[in-house]
Amino acid sequence: MELPESGTIQPIQTAEEIAEENRKIRRLQIMMSMVMAAIGQDPNLTIEEASELVAGAKRAALAMFPDKEFTYDLIYRPRLQRLMKERFQIH
Repeated sequence: MELPESGTIQPIQTAEEIAEENRKIRRLQIMMSMVMAAIGQDPNLTIEEASELVAGAKRAALAMFPDKEFTYDLIYRPRLQRLMKERFQIH
């Protein structure tokens, strides 16, 4: 363990843990790109189906990163909301 300037003890991540976290981040990015592409490009997709895709993506993201809901809401929620508004002309 390492003692940073703040005085709190922080565990050191192993190279394997860092690699696994990077894989999960990449998986999340790919998943979100696919969801956004499906919503933006599938002309037959209904608003209900798109909403289900958004909800499923959030569940999957939080399953990968359980303690990062705030981060999800900060990064992906606005993007998905904007896309849904544009795609379905929601005001």
